[in-house]
Amino acid sequence: MTPFTDPVVVGTDGSAGATAAVEWAADHACLRGVPLRVVHAVDRLPYDAPCYPIPDCYDKLAPSGRQILDHAARAARDRRPGLGVTTRLAEGRPGRVLREQASGAAEVVIGSHGAGGFPGMLLGSVGNQIAGHVAVPVVVVRPVPPEAAEIVAGFDCTETSGAALAYAFEEARLRGQRMRIVCAWEPPVPYGAAIAMDLDEMRRAAEEYARGELRSWQGAYADVKTELDMVRGHPVSALVEASSRAVLLVVGSHGRNAFTAAVLGSVSRALLAHAHCPVAVVRGVLS
Repeated sequence: MTPFTDPVVVGTDGSAGATAAVEWAADHACLRGVPLRVVHAVDRLPYDAPCYPIPDCYDKLAPSGRQILDHAARAARDRRPGLGVTTRLAEGRPGRVLREQASGAAEVVIGSHGAGGFPGMLLGSVGNQIAGHVAVPVVVVRPVPPEAAEIVAGFDCTETSGAALAYAFEEARLRGQRMRIVCAWEPPVPYGAAIAMDLDEMRRAAEEYARGELRSWQGAYADVKTELDMVRGHPVSALVEASSRAVLLVVGSHGRNAFTAAVLGSVSRALLAHAHCPVAVVRGVLS
């Protein structure tokens, strides 16, 4: 994986969830050895209707935005003294602002929910407007489960999983943690159909194929302890369960599962709503 050189970008609105995201982003920037950029969007639309504009609306909202940025920058510097921290106040819709910021970022980090400048980060539109729509990883931060001690990566046995695996392996290496690779599979036709199926044989074939696809990754990251979980079931259920023991869940933004024909884009969206830990959505195209 190419080392990060661009800053980690984190969106903030001053909420508790955004502060947690800023602290997570500061830790990650320090881990990667890159600076941190804290961004706040001043959005006129909740206050300034196009047909009835408020004079100097931006000028009236900007001071509050600068206070939010100052607070976030102090939180980041207190968390990681010596970390290079810059701030950016931008005008526009939060999703558009963060997509623009992503073009010069190592990754984009947002909170699991918010208010004000970045409302509805997780269950609203902002997270879905960013994750999978920018070239860099997008991390949605939520609390880490107690006693979590591993990185979990979703794997669908396709080439589009490569970017997510690269990110997950690098995270595990940098953090010195083990990595659990979850591959969910289901029979191609309903169990009990007229066509007889040997489910044990199908599982062995799926596992053999998955291990073959992972062999080169495990060779490249020989210092990372890995474990492959072949789970019969839907990817969302399998990954949500695994996330209860993870410090970070990594998934691709799209791709078609070789065994379940599940679209990974819809899987990643579901995981943003239901995972028990921070989620990194990595676009499934290696740069």
